[in-house]
Amino acid sequence: MSISGPSGVIDTGGTRGTDGTGGGRGARERLVVIGGDAAGMSAASQARRLRGPDELEIVAFERGHFTSYSACGIPYWVGGDVPDRDRLIARTPEEHRKRSIDLRMRTEVTEIDVAGARVRSRDLGTGAEAWTSYDRLVVATGARPVRPELPGADAPGVHGVQTLDDGQALLDSLAVTEGRRAVVVGAGYIGVEMAEALINRGYEVTVVNRGREPMATLDPDMGRLVHTAMEGLGITMVGDTEVTGFLTGDDGRVRAVVTEDATYPADVVVLGIGVRPETSLARAAGLPLGEHGGLLTDLSMRVRGHEDIWAGGDCVEVLDLVSGRERHIALGTHANKHGQVIGSNVAGGYATFPGVVGTAVSKVCDLEIARTGLREKDARRAGLRFETVTIESTSRAGYYPNAALMTVKMLAEHRTGRLLGVQIVGREGAAKRVDIAAVALTAGMTVEQMTMLDLGYAPPFSPVWDPVLVAARKAVAKVRRAAP
Repeated sequence: MSISGPSGVIDTGGTRGTDGTGGGRGARERLVVIGGDAAGMSAASQARRLRGPDELEIVAFERGHFTSYSACGIPYWVGGDVPDRDRLIARTPEEHRKRSIDLRMRTEVTEIDVAGARVRSRDLGTGAEAWTSYDRLVVATGARPVRPELPGADAPGVHGVQTLDDGQALLDSLAVTEGRRAVVVGAGYIGVEMAEALINRGYEVTVVNRGREPMATLDPDMGRLVHTAMEGLGITMVGDTEVTGFLTGDDGRVRAVVTEDATYPADVVVLGIGVRPETSLARAAGLPLGEHGGLLTDLSMRVRGHEDIWAGGDCVEVLDLVSGRERHIALGTHANKHGQVIGSNVAGGYATFPGVVGTAVSKVCDLEIARTGLREKDARRAGLRFETVTIESTSRAGYYPNAALMTVKMLAEHRTGRLLGVQIVGREGAAKRVDIAAVALTAGMTVEQMTMLDLGYAPPFSPVWDPVLVAARKAVAKVRRAAP
């Protein structure tokens, strides 16, 4: 059916009648998905696996040029480790359409009408607008890079990196850049990964960071290890510095990054300040948002207070299983799980996403960086008393060739000894050891219980006492000494 919406915009209809009521028992229902990446298309694909086209129509909107891709792989594509863009794409629009998903590319949803159970969209090529009604709605609008409101921040040559379109724009910019000076603003995950990418491409790289140390997801003492290693790789680190603007040349292109104390010449600038949930649509529709700006859902990923609306991916807040608080974490691992849960639920099944412990790994050149659980300031904010230990060990038995040093920091709750968090910085074999701690955190284990974990051992893979277990033993001793 087709009816005229506001301002003459066409309504593409659905199973609901013109008064917004349901289409009746047995009618084909319509699922509308906003966002064509990990959470959105995982939800659509899972729903399609469980319900066929005769039962469920699926319409998905994506404003970009690509679907179902690895945003986490963009720095490695830019740096040349991944040879071409298509390696990052898990499923193309054509592949989704072959599965009876009506995927509309380069089409942006501009409004959610919750009362009318419909969304307004605009074709970015033609400008045509339409209303599409839904029986069930999935909001998977992702996150957007933080772009400072400073002079020159929108100049050509200043790039955020969040989507494949962003990555392509950066590569196109590098192709026409004659100079070899790059400035990365921010030293979080994207910042350090893009610093590596630009070093690999032969650029002279300066990282300008608001904090004293890189990787604010680590405690400062562990961040200092990253700082030292990055300088050893030839990256100039500038900490405790606020960017105040970007200078441009006569052609309007960026030429320098200006801080409170200095000016850093730049032929290209990459913003690695972080991301925020892209929830402008949700906010305008009156959907509930948390303190970090992300959508709030229940364990089934249903938006709180809205029976027929689900949300997942980088636009939502999730439960931190260690602190018991909501937090925003933009990771493809969570987004894909959210999509699986949502797809099962919208198709009539039942699944839940219990929460996260905050596990993340990264690297800059050969330095591996990992964390899970709480930092010291997180534990204080949660009102927890805790003990910390930091140890140095090796990735393999000390006598085995190429054993690499790593530093492990562990937080344990005062008196109970409950594991609260682990951070690891080291060379080959360091980062993935954090998974041991992630499982222990999820299980609510104490550091004493951890000391007897039956981990795999052979000299090429680990010392007799794995570094994580060495830290756990030290933590047990400190908890016991601190007990009243």
